[in-house]
Amino acid sequence: MLSRFCSHREQKLVAQRLQEGTLDIVIGTHRLLQKDIVPKDLGLLVVDEEQRFGVRHKEWLKQMRQQVDVLTLTATPIPRTLYMALSGVRDMSTIDTPPEERLPIRTQAARFDEAHLRRVILREMDRNGQVYFVHNRVQGIRQIAQNLQKIVPEASIAIGHGQMPEEKLSQVMLDFAAGQYHVLVCTSIIESGLDIPNVNTIIINRADLFGLAQLYQLRGRVGRSTAQAHAYLLYDQRELSDIARRRLEAVLEASELGAGFRIAMRDLEIRGAGEVLGSQQHGHISAIGFELYTRLLAHAVEELKATGASGPAPQSELALPPLIELPIEAMLPEDYIADDGLRLKVYQRLASLTDEEQLDDASKELEDRFGILPEQAQNLMYVLRIRLLASKAGVLAIAREDRTLVLRLSPAAQARAKGIVAHFGRQAWVGRGQMWFSIQDEQADWRTLLLTLLLRLDDASGKHTPQ
Repeated sequence: MLSRFCSHREQKLVAQRLQEGTLDIVIGTHRLLQKDIVPKDLGLLVVDEEQRFGVRHKEWLKQMRQQVDVLTLTATPIPRTLYMALSGVRDMSTIDTPPEERLPIRTQAARFDEAHLRRVILREMDRNGQVYFVHNRVQGIRQIAQNLQKIVPEASIAIGHGQMPEEKLSQVMLDFAAGQYHVLVCTSIIESGLDIPNVNTIIINRADLFGLAQLYQLRGRVGRSTAQAHAYLLYDQRELSDIARRRLEAVLEASELGAGFRIAMRDLEIRGAGEVLGSQQHGHISAIGFELYTRLLAHAVEELKATGASGPAPQSELALPPLIELPIEAMLPEDYIADDGLRLKVYQRLASLTDEEQLDDASKELEDRFGILPEQAQNLMYVLRIRLLASKAGVLAIAREDRTLVLRLSPAAQARAKGIVAHFGRQAWVGRGQMWFSIQDEQADWRTLLLTLLLRLDDASGKHTPQ
């Protein structure tokens, strides 16, 4: 074991044995990231509580793990790590099964109120339990403890934070674990690694100043037994920002067991994915847009997977979705799917469909969940079908200009278009990378004609054999 709680002599001995190769396994804190730690032949690196490691730590780890297997464990991956897993840069597996008899933690958000605090602490004391009171400022933590003592004079209170002498902090934690104190007033030092089954109430002061993953981790310090646990998030209404409010709402919503993945997804939505290969954990990609960014990233990942790290990646063209500009209203109306978040998720799912069978399944699912598709939603399904067919047929863009449909074609699609234009007589012609299709009868269903045209272009490519 290696940490700052080891003596200087013990730390030096562990570092020496690690460099000599006489140690098989070293379990340590951030102390393992310091320059004097040089393993002789490192084969496996396990990073537990990965969200506790900053970007600089991870950049340093990259230098030592280029030829090392790495396993990272966390209940709440930071946005960049989660996005790297979702985009295929890193592999990911999840464990969703909670321990037997474990109960979800009841979570409440409230303003600081002395009467409420007294009731909460006395209720926990009445069932012989203990309480964490988290105040994440060393300056003023003693004043907070004194105020709590006045509010609940019956309680015995201890203080613990990272700036205390190591021996004193260690003794306080041991005494608290042994049940000698009712309340531990502490900083976020308890965020990881503590497992005291008798502590089943946590009060987080100024919860609006904590990060989303941090709140989830702190809440997880209670409820470690079969007893019902409670978490109270105290905030200052006057200083509550919009992002802080969204963080508190996310924690309150995700109160079921194993909700860490949902919390991490919300954190990804709130903070952004950041630079996958740089040193920024958060940020925006508005310069090129999220959809194009994700397509570029997925394209690069596939190229690297196809060639491996040894050889150069083949140069291939990134296929962008065809541009569709048709005079129809295509959308999911608010009166069809009222919830904004749910409607956005449906849009995201529809945008990720890759074939017509998936589109038909999605359409049936929408009808099962929300009822018969209104006209705007039917138009949306039509536009998505047109986009899928156009992508397969090599059509780059489709637009309607007055009584003419204009299709911009790739070189291969233009060659095929010349072979099928005779089927439409004077109604269609090809030239300069485009195909024009005249709508002679305004009453005719030009949308069906467009589908037919795209299907003929696709069949002419030889990818489908007519039945």
